[in-house]
Amino acid sequence: MMTYFLVTFVVMLVVIAIMAVGVIFGRGAIKGSCGGTGNCICKTKCDKRKKIEAEQEINA
Repeated sequence: MMTYFLVTFVVMLVVIAIMAVGVIFGRGAIKGSCGGTGNCICKTKCDKRKKIEAEQEINA
């Protein structure tokens, strides 16, 4: 049982270290289908983005 914990712990540390190396060397941020940071750059907007924009117009 302890072996599974240690293996999992080491794998997670390796993954975190790899991500840290990517950040250190200036790799771009991970982005989703609409840019990841709310800046929709899609040619056709998804339903989620349309809903967010409609709510922003109502609140403005």
